[in-house]
Amino acid sequence: MTTTRLSRRGLRATLLAVATACASFAAAAWEPSKPIEFVVPAGTGGGADQMARFIQGVAAKNNLTKQPIVVVNKSGGAGAEGFLDVKGDKGNPHKIIITLSNLFTTPLATGVPFNWRDLTPVQMLALDQFVLWVNEESPHKTAKAYFDAIKAGNPNQFKMGGTGSKQEDQIITVMLEKAAGKKMTYIPFKGGGDVAVQLVGKHIDSTVNNPIEAESHWRAGKLRALCVMDKEKLPYKDKVTATQAWGDLPTCASAGIPVEYVMLRGIFMPPGVTPDQTQYYLDLFAKVRATPEWKDFMNKGAFRQTTLSGQQFFDWLGQNEQMHRTLMKEAGFIAQ
Repeated sequence: MTTTRLSRRGLRATLLAVATACASFAAAAWEPSKPIEFVVPAGTGGGADQMARFIQGVAAKNNLTKQPIVVVNKSGGAGAEGFLDVKGDKGNPHKIIITLSNLFTTPLATGVPFNWRDLTPVQMLALDQFVLWVNEESPHKTAKAYFDAIKAGNPNQFKMGGTGSKQEDQIITVMLEKAAGKKMTYIPFKGGGDVAVQLVGKHIDSTVNNPIEAESHWRAGKLRALCVMDKEKLPYKDKVTATQAWGDLPTCASAGIPVEYVMLRGIFMPPGVTPDQTQYYLDLFAKVRATPEWKDFMNKGAFRQTTLSGQQFFDWLGQNEQMHRTLMKEAGFIAQ
């Protein structure tokens, strides 16, 4: 009898342990049960939109998700529409948002009731560069020649095109103005794709587009890349044009333009999601980054391949929020 009781007790214990393990596994293995809404807080054709749609395509092509990813552009109010939508959808794990610098600039410039801490940080996918561009037929062959022309020209003579008002493109423009000691005419457009087209058409004199927003026009011989606004040269050596690779571009600082700026390409979720739901997307983006398509995309767009999550990402966000607060205060862009 004793042996039988022990055996039964042992069996019950074993079954309980198995059931507990299975329950834990089931909880950890959360997956979306309906389509994933991928919010882009910017217009179509820009860097954030291109990355979101690239991820959508790679996930579908490689069967990385059982549910489809649906990209939705919500650009109203300099991206506030998208951020407030995600903020207000507490606990919804079927929604993610890709971020750019308007994560910081929009609430600072508009006073909209939003802060990045209102969302759930998931991961930094990469950092996007800024390149100083002119039309291929511009008389300014180098960054130094362009900068010297601004310094020697009349105030507001040079037209700089950019995405939005009081956003990263205009912040960089103000940095250029301060370095040159001359005002420029800043003209805002809805998205980076439109900005590049305006430069091709010679409606503006220059832009500070992200590489991927102007790459096709550079490749086609319509635009000229002058310098990259990072502390180091880009590592990409494959030729984009007949004579130049991204790695051939000098840094703007080395050309006498003391401007450095990189932009976040990161993923956030609504507030109130669970750790296992966040982990699903961390695993998903790890699979995306492991594809050869991602490698090609990083090369084409000349991204700085820096990936952060957890506390490191949280700390980086806090530091960059403060950096943008300082830059925008100096530019007079903080909402009163």
